[in-house]
Amino acid sequence: MLLKVGDLARRTGLTVRTLHHYDEVGLLKPSGRSDAGYRLYSQADVQRLHGIQTMRQMGLALSDIAELLAGDGVAPERIIGQQIRALDQQITQATELRGRLTMLRDGLMAGAEPDMGNWLEALALMTTYGKYFSTTELKQIFTNWSLIEADWLVVKDLVRSAMDRQLPPDSPEVQALAYRWMALMLHWMGGDLDLLDRWGHMFRTEPSAQGRNHAPPGDMIAYVEAAIELRLALLMKYLTRDDLRTLGHVPHTAWAALERDVQQLLDRQIPTHHADAAAAALRWNTLFNQLTRNDAQLRHKLLTASANEPLLQAGSPLSAPVRAYLQAALAQAMPTPTWTAAAAAPEAATPSPKSH
Repeated sequence: MLLKVGDLARRTGLTVRTLHHYDEVGLLKPSGRSDAGYRLYSQADVQRLHGIQTMRQMGLALSDIAELLAGDGVAPERIIGQQIRALDQQITQATELRGRLTMLRDGLMAGAEPDMGNWLEALALMTTYGKYFSTTELKQIFTNWSLIEADWLVVKDLVRSAMDRQLPPDSPEVQALAYRWMALMLHWMGGDLDLLDRWGHMFRTEPSAQGRNHAPPGDMIAYVEAAIELRLALLMKYLTRDDLRTLGHVPHTAWAALERDVQQLLDRQIPTHHADAAAAALRWNTLFNQLTRNDAQLRHKLLTASANEPLLQAGSPLSAPVRAYLQAALAQAMPTPTWTAAAAAPEAATPSPKSH
């Protein structure tokens, strides 16, 4: 497969003028020409362009890049290794570049040889991500992805199902997904709301980032954001951004297990003063402590928000009968006023921006 210069420019986010200049200075010569004289680029050319752009974004001069790529530096791991060794000698640039190159090298060495499509996608994403994030920030984002990947893929499929069924943003099912989506995003970004704001802004404004590497497509982003905005408008009447930064993360599986176990108690008509009911209530309290990081004031705010705003309850990972049962059991298992703070429905806690 060979690409014309215009196609290569479009798919990598570069300009035709830039590619022409690389050709003129001998940095990136196209492998061939069409019968009409158009430049034609091969997979090896795209691979070389990947190395060029990596070094350009770190501030290296074209002459230095040409020297690094001279000789047999065609293999991707060798290109990246050369960049790492050379830039280790440049103290002011070493930290930023080394982080980026390490990520690229590890990705290449961990999998099969990438094809042209892989290189083109990587180039396009590198251009986009570089507008918004430093190498250190990207390393944090990519490293933390493993914390949410399994649940994220499930949530994305559930959101698509809700979209296909045309459920409105204020429906309980969509609100539950909005809560779950936001909790995952905040956990992914380590509670860094500025990072989350920029990530969301990038996905709303950069179509090239949408739908790649498990990212949501544009229509899904718009759908979920409509549901999230409803929750945020209510939640921010009670919480501050510092409160959102304080929130911990409770995996959805923990809420689901508690819901299942308490539902079994209800089915068996176990009274709320029973030892099994007390144990479930204390589990609930422990999860809520995890959510609020044992911050009593934050617990009170969440309690108030949940009590006053039915929409916040609509997205609860715990059903209304289960919450009522747990509240009654907790009231008997723990003396007041301690238990009252734990009675807040966990769904009130929601982080800020929305997109993957």
